[in-house]
Amino acid sequence: MPLARIDLIKGKSEAYRKAIGEAVYQALLAIGVPEDDRFQVIHEHEPANFLFAKSYLGVEHTNDLVIIQITFNEGRTTAQKQALYKAIAEGIHSATGLAIGDVFVNLVEVKRENWSFGNGVAQYVPT
Repeated sequence: MPLARIDLIKGKSEAYRKAIGEAVYQALLAIGVPEDDRFQVIHEHEPANFLFAKSYLGVEHTNDLVIIQITFNEGRTTAQKQALYKAIAEGIHSATGLAIGDVFVNLVEVKRENWSFGNGVAQYVPT
């Protein structure tokens, strides 16, 4: 059910991009997302089309910044979200060496009826 959109500047290897995707997936599993519920889009951008603050709220960002937006069902606690942020940042750092300050995460919560996994059906809506 989560949809993860992962954005970064062009130039990283396929292995690097896959490692980021895997770290995000493992972090989601750790907060209770079902196994095999993996939907990710990794998009590379030209530097001119990837704009961000070099410093914001005491966090320094480099040109290696990765922006991750996860859309998932509403209902998780603040503690679960905080654990997710930490697991994603630490997992990506462990897998790639990317500084944890260069891991930007945004969560979008939606109601269960806002998903269709195919066949024109809202699978989470009771029939």
